[in-house]
Amino acid sequence: MRSFKSRSAKTGLFLLFTVIAFFIAGLNPVKALQNKKADTAVSTGDVQFTDIPTAADSLAAFKKKQAELKKAKPAIIKAGAAEKPKTLWEIFIKGLLGGFTAILLPCIYPLLPLTVSFFTKKAGSRAKGILQSLLYGLSIIVIYVSLGMLISILFGSDALNALATNGIFNIFFFLLLVVFGISFLGAFEITLPSSLANKLDQNSEKGGLAGIFFMASTLVVVSFSCTGPVIGTLLVDAASKGDRLGPAVGMLGFSVALALPFTIFALFPSALKTLPKSGGWLNSVKVILGFLELAFALKFLSNVDLAYHWNWFDREIFLSIWIAIGLLMGLYLIGKIKFSHDSDLPYLSVPRTFIAIIVFAFVIYMIPGLWGAPLKSISAFLPPIATQDFDLSQIPGGSASAAPDAKQSSIKVKKYAGNYDRIKTRGLDAWFDYDQALQVSKELHKPILIDFTGFNCVNCRQMESNVWSDPRVFSHLKNDFILLQLVVDDKAALEPQEQFTSEYSGKRITNIGGKWSDFEASKYNANSQPLYVMLDSDGNLMNDDSGQIINPSPANYNIASYLKYLESGIAAFKNKK
Repeated sequence: MRSFKSRSAKTGLFLLFTVIAFFIAGLNPVKALQNKKADTAVSTGDVQFTDIPTAADSLAAFKKKQAELKKAKPAIIKAGAAEKPKTLWEIFIKGLLGGFTAILLPCIYPLLPLTVSFFTKKAGSRAKGILQSLLYGLSIIVIYVSLGMLISILFGSDALNALATNGIFNIFFFLLLVVFGISFLGAFEITLPSSLANKLDQNSEKGGLAGIFFMASTLVVVSFSCTGPVIGTLLVDAASKGDRLGPAVGMLGFSVALALPFTIFALFPSALKTLPKSGGWLNSVKVILGFLELAFALKFLSNVDLAYHWNWFDREIFLSIWIAIGLLMGLYLIGKIKFSHDSDLPYLSVPRTFIAIIVFAFVIYMIPGLWGAPLKSISAFLPPIATQDFDLSQIPGGSASAAPDAKQSSIKVKKYAGNYDRIKTRGLDAWFDYDQALQVSKELHKPILIDFTGFNCVNCRQMESNVWSDPRVFSHLKNDFILLQLVVDDKAALEPQEQFTSEYSGKRITNIGGKWSDFEASKYNANSQPLYVMLDSDGNLMNDDSGQIINPSPANYNIASYLKYLESGIAAFKNKK
């Protein structure tokens, strides 16, 4: 038994150091490569991952040029600025949910009554017991937030933002989450060395604040086999947001949720009697989380597939795997599948039955997606529907053939168009080069609608699925605009003669995504996607009926409001003529 624990501890330590080493080894070259004048590629077989400048990389240079930009052109609303607090709140709430989930895992749940009774008995008085429990909860928060802050300080916001589109890290996150999922399914446990836990436990016997802090540290280490995958998933998600405070805010939410029960039950010890008894259901929670980890991992693999044009991971493949995972999860919930650590399931409880119903219903909901059903509620997380080979769905606005604009324009070959067959909105005739769009706008006398988008942009997919699919919006996009889609995370290399050094950021721009990312940041002071910009045929912003500039618009899921925005641009273009 002792040797098994030792091997488990060594395995956990090895995985932990591997993760840390990968982050340090991966992120430092990112910064080093950015200072080189020539683009450098890391090759794995015939697949190349290149480090590219992003709009976020340009933000440091933006501060220096802000005053100059304001003098050069009218002030423009920063679409990205309004989304930052929402993103941090989103990370915090996900952290809370992760913390509450972790409480139900078998490494933590049984410790609730033991820890609370320890404080109430050792303290001697109720008031002192409550104070010590509060300090215990605060210590848990400090430990986890410190972990999040350490990651932020070590890597910084630029490096964290690079994770969202960097091929190496997306593949790493995919593999990491698969390992976490397998661990939760019971194949092995990711643990920290037992010697560390023993040392902390010895220090927890000290009196005062130090003893309480070491006791909280002992909980963190002992429960790592359960909380590690939850924390890892949370940090992966927070880091991919690209916000410096993301990991710290995520850990704050997680630790608050984890510390809250210990504090509440210390205040009301009699409430412990209402808790369900520990049992096999705790391991069931771990297994369900394991299935969810595996499903979540696929998104990172899809990101790489789209951005690097591998064309391996189509929408129907993604859905097929999700359906298979959902079926296995449902069968597990009703007791038809059992893993090594599971106890027998003599009957179905009411909560388990309802969860099984939800899972099976979700599986049934996804099945029509294999034939092209839009699946709007989850479309933002799926590969674009244009990646689907077999699609029986009806296309809004008519057939999927090219719009008349392509035939009337003097331009017969669309630049970069071959890169974007997998994210096209069927039935719309989009252009992908700014100069070509200006020429077509002049020839056809239509305003330009720039859609700054990305392969990995969840909000972009949600806008296309839920807003652009509206017949009125679709009609305007098809008939009244020259739609220009600029993909900011396209890793395809620019031709040597098209590569340039940005006057805005000073960085060498070597690929298509970097070109449009730099264009968005330098001209429109924004670095978020989607961003919608309406221009006249000379590339200028237009004024509405009241004489006010029609500023760029971020994602707007209110169809009526988005329609009003589009129609203001159409009216402004007609009035200008």
